[in-house]
Amino acid sequence: MAVKTNEQLVLEFQALLPFVESLKEAPEAHWNTPIGEGKWTVKDIICHIMLWDKYFYEEAIEKIKLGQPLTSRHLDFNEFNANAVEHAKSLSALQVAEDCILQRTRILDTITGLTEEEYIQEYKDGDRKKFSIRKHLRGFLPHDKHHRKQIETFLSRHR
Repeated sequence: MAVKTNEQLVLEFQALLPFVESLKEAPEAHWNTPIGEGKWTVKDIICHIMLWDKYFYEEAIEKIKLGQPLTSRHLDFNEFNANAVEHAKSLSALQVAEDCILQRTRILDTITGLTEEEYIQEYKDGDRKKFSIRKHLRGFLPHDKHHRKQIETFLSRHR
């Protein structure tokens, strides 16, 4: 399998934006229905993605831009995700979509146009583990794809 360029990774990371934009057309009921037995709603999933983007922007990517030490840490995923689901309850579908677009755009605005060296430069995160923008993108793209496929499958059954 060919190694993806940083530009390809950014384009894939950016692909979430038109997808979330298209979700604004879905009826509110679709946003608030679990996608399966014991599963999250579309709103929960998008809020979950949005909050991870917000976390990594504020604790890592923005810090890199500002030349500050990274404060991102390896978090308890279950606790973080439970908090995301709880947060989604306080927001409308439109607000979740807008927030997701905003957070992803903040990351993209910061990383677009970085040099090859800046993508691969390794920083120590709050746990003293290595963090690079390239590794972050490579790690989160399968996460985006997984959730996007779940939502597309759900919506195709509810047209």
